Formats: sequence, C-alpha cells, structure tokens
Amino acid sequence: MAMVIKDDCISCGACEPECPNESISQGDTIYVIDAAKCTECVGAHDSPKCVEVCPVDGCVVKLEA
Repeated sequence: MAMVIKDDCISCGACEPECPNESISQGDTIYVIDAAKCTECVGAHDSPKCVEVCPVDGCVVKLEA
C-alpha cells in the first residue's frame, strides 16, 4: 500500500512537510514517494495528506501492483 507522484508534479513541495512518514522527497525533476515508507497515512490521517494538499488534480495516486 503506497502512493506515487506522477509526472504532472509541478515540484511545489506542498506534500513533503505533510507526510507523517517522511516518505516524500525531492527527486531529480519531481517529488518522489518511497513506497517502503508510505502507509497512505493510515493511523495518522483519514486519507493520504499528499493527495489533499497537492494543487494538481490526479497527480498523486495509489501505486499499482
């Protein structure tokens, strides 16, 4: 269970400080989520905070298996 940031990312950085697991970091061109650390905010928030704060609709989605 993890989220992923798509190429639509505008590198605004809104998501990074909101992550309770510190799984979001600045990549080469966009922010990235470390799937090993991401819990989709279970136990910390009702829904993934990165999705809530992202200004780009559909930019942060569930990682497909």
